[in-house]
Amino acid sequence: MEQRTAEVERNTLETQITVSINLDGTGKSSFATGVPFLDHMMDQIARHGLIDIDVRANGDLEIDAHHTVEDIGITLGQAFARAVGDKKGLQRYGHAYVPLDEALSRVVVDFSGRPGLFYEVKFTRGMIGRFDVDLFREFFQGFVNHAGVTLHIDNLKGANAHHIAETIFKALGRALRMAITVDPRIAGIVPSTKGSL
Repeated sequence: MEQRTAEVERNTLETQITVSINLDGTGKSSFATGVPFLDHMMDQIARHGLIDIDVRANGDLEIDAHHTVEDIGITLGQAFARAVGDKKGLQRYGHAYVPLDEALSRVVVDFSGRPGLFYEVKFTRGMIGRFDVDLFREFFQGFVNHAGVTLHIDNLKGANAHHIAETIFKALGRALRMAITVDPRIAGIVPSTKGSL
């Protein structure tokens, strides 16, 4: 089977970003974004999703990380949309529950073609190291808008903000892995009664 890959470059006055992905990879990753905690979280998507991801970003971090984080989400979403192609044979739906000590999160994804983010996460503090947790929503919003997915993210319990974030990104990786899997029984068929997604 031909591997599903994409490379997307996004350049604005605020950020310059390149994302390369291989949906049929082994979980290899490489990040250089200037936002170390986001790199750590995206590594969870790669490892637990078995998706090869490479992200290079230069952004206006002297202001703050907002533009960089949001634009990485946008560019990653564009890469996913390009890599899944016509979605024929795709499982389409994916879900995962992931614990980390006291924290537990659930992520459900649908490659529906309809962007939608439903995000129920209450962090126990506003910063994880130097990372503003408000930026996670911006990352996910950019991703869903440009990947064309419906994404439900629910943190069910947790006290440690780092643990909460990590369970979300690990669950996202597992949910994406399920959704992008090709089912040979429906090869050549778009998984929708409408005939297109």
